[in-house]
Amino acid sequence: MAKHGKRYRDLAGKVDRHVPLPVEEATTQVKALATAKFDETIEAHVRLGVDPRKSDQTVRGTVALPHGTGKSVRVAALTQGDKVAEAEAAGADVVGGDDLVERIAGGWFEFDAVVASPDMMAAIGSKLGRILGPKGLLPNPKAGTVGPDIGSIVRDIKAGRIEFRADKTGVVHAPIGKASFGAEQLAENLAALRQALDAAKPEAAKGQYVRTVYLTSTMGPSVRVAI
Repeated sequence: MAKHGKRYRDLAGKVDRHVPLPVEEATTQVKALATAKFDETIEAHVRLGVDPRKSDQTVRGTVALPHGTGKSVRVAALTQGDKVAEAEAAGADVVGGDDLVERIAGGWFEFDAVVASPDMMAAIGSKLGRILGPKGLLPNPKAGTVGPDIGSIVRDIKAGRIEFRADKTGVVHAPIGKASFGAEQLAENLAALRQALDAAKPEAAKGQYVRTVYLTSTMGPSVRVAI
């Protein structure tokens, strides 16, 4: 396990990560612990009572955070025909069809999200599946990144819609804003995430669904949130 520096240890000494705090107190605390010289990202880490190894207990979805993530997202739109102008008008950073597929297949990755119209999925699956899949960037209808209304998809992602998915240990890791956000903004983004997680609860999940919620900044220690 990596050793933390003096700055981190000093910050960690200011909070008991095992004591749950009310939401707004927790968001205020995590902001105070974000003392790096850049605007740290605030993440939520939610442990769920699911077994992701079982196909009927996977948790995956999207949520539009009311205050966005504070990050500028570069969107690549794979589409063609009339949808090209639609994606461009919605703010996609780069738009293309087979030409863009080939560009990405050749090693170009200057984007943070990839969206697509349904007519591009055959080409994407055959040429980009092994490239984008491991990076978590492969367009998928369940993730809300594939659809005929390409403009709406692009606008939603640009506005702060994020995808979440439980990892192999049943924990969802998701950004809910920046340290420069107000505590209330972070609390409202966290509430939106919690609602989306509740909506994505598998029917097969038994017992307590949300086990623990922690907030942490990029460089700071974690703060436990009262459920």
